Amino acid sequence: MKRRFFFIRQLWIILFVLMLANSFAWGQNENGHVYVIPLQGEVGVAMEQFVSGALATAQEDEQLAGVIFVIDTYGGRVDVAERISEIITGLQVPTASYVNPRAISAGVLLTISADTITMAPGSNIGSAETIPDTEKALSAWTDVLRSVAQEKSRDPELVAAMADQRIEIEGLTSAGQLLNLTATEALDAQLSDFTARGLQEVLNVMSLPNASLVEMEVSRAFRMAQVLTSAYVAPVLLSVGFVGLLIEIFTAGFGFGGTISFVAFALYFGGSILAGNAGTAVLLVFLAGIILLLIEAFAPGFGFPGIGGILLIVVSIVMASSSVASAIVSLVISLVASIIALIIILKYAPKSKYFDRLTLATEMRTDLGYVSTEGREALVGKEGIVISYLHPAGTVDIEGEKVDAVSEGMYVETGTRVKVIRREGRRIVVKKVD
Repeated sequence: MKRRFFFIRQLWIILFVLMLANSFAWGQNENGHVYVIPLQGEVGVAMEQFVSGALATAQEDEQLAGVIFVIDTYGGRVDVAERISEIITGLQVPTASYVNPRAISAGVLLTISADTITMAPGSNIGSAETIPDTEKALSAWTDVLRSVAQEKSRDPELVAAMADQRIEIEGLTSAGQLLNLTATEALDAQLSDFTARGLQEVLNVMSLPNASLVEMEVSRAFRMAQVLTSAYVAPVLLSVGFVGLLIEIFTAGFGFGGTISFVAFALYFGGSILAGNAGTAVLLVFLAGIILLLIEAFAPGFGFPGIGGILLIVVSIVMASSSVASAIVSLVISLVASIIALIIILKYAPKSKYFDRLTLATEMRTDLGYVSTEGREALVGKEGIVISYLHPAGTVDIEGEKVDAVSEGMYVETGTRVKVIRREGRRIVVKKVD
C-alpha cells in the first residue's frame, strides 16, 4: 500500500512539473511571433522584392503577432518607397518602425507608414526633398507624405516640412530649410512614440512584451541586387556596356572593348534578375539585338539589322527596369556617354599608338601571306579599291596588291575607291575619294 501511494505521489509531482513547464512556455509565447524586417541601404526594386518576400514568409506563420521594420537608409526611389508604404499600411497586424540610425529622404515615408514609430538614441529622420526638385514632383510627393501621416494620426505638416523647405514649423524649422529631427526632437514633436534602446523596448511599446522575435536575414544576393540596380550604378553599367561595344566595333577581333561590354551588360541584367525584374525572355531579346548589330557590322551600309538591333536592346533594357521612367533615365545617360565616347574615338583613335595595338594586335608574318608595309612611302597618293570592309581596319587593293589599311576613323564599304594619304609606322591610312 505504501509503495502504491509513493508511486501515485511521484506521478502527480511529474504531472505538476510538466504543467508548470507548459504554462511557462505558453507565457513566454502568449504574444506570438513578431518578425523583424531590415530596410537598409538604397530604397529600390531590390528592397521592394525583399520586403514582399519577407512578409510572405511572415504571413504564413499562424502565430504572427506583428512586424518591426528596422530602418537605416539615405533614401532612394520615391515610386518604390510609395509601393513599399502601401504594403506596410495594408498589413492586418500591428507594425512598428525602428529608426536606427537614420531615415532620410524616402526613408521618411517608410517610417511613418507603420502604426508605431520608435527611434534609437542618436538617430535622425527628415531631409526628404525630391530630386529633381520640380514643383510637380514636390507637390505629388508632399501629398503622399501628408496622406500617410493623416492615416497614421501624425501631424501632416510636420512630415511635409521634411520635404518642402517653404513650410515653417515654429520652434523647429524656418523657411528655406528642410526639417530634420533627432530622436529626442522627434519624440518632443510627437512624431515618434518612443526612444527605444533595442528591439525588446520596441515590443513593449507595441504591447507585445512576451512575443518572440523572428529576425529576417538579408542575403548576399539581395545586397548584390541592391547595388547593381541602384539608380547610380545601373546607368553606369549601361554606359560602360555601350562604350565597350563601340570600342569593339572599331577594333579588329574580340578584345578589351568586347570584354568590358560583356561584363557590364552581364552585371546590369544579372542585377535585374536578382531583383526580380527580369527573366530569360529579357536576356533572349537583348541577345537577339546584339546578334542583329553584329550582322550589321559585317554588312555594308546601315539597314534593318542595325535598326532592329538597337530597338531590341532598348526594349530589353525597358523590360529589365522596374519602370519606364527609370529605363529612360538610364538610356539617356548611357546615350550621352556613348556619343561622347564615339567623338573621342573618331577624333583621337587613328592617331593613338594604343589604338594601333588594338586594331593590329594580330601577328602579320610574311609566311602567313601578309605583305609588310615597311618602306612603302611610294604608296602615298595612290588610289585603290576597298575589298574588305574598313571599320576602320581592313584590306585595300592598290594596283593589284592587297594592302592592310585603316580609314580615318570611319566606316568604308567594300568597292569604295580610296586614296592613301599617309603612312604611320606600319599603318597605311586611307580616305574616300570624293
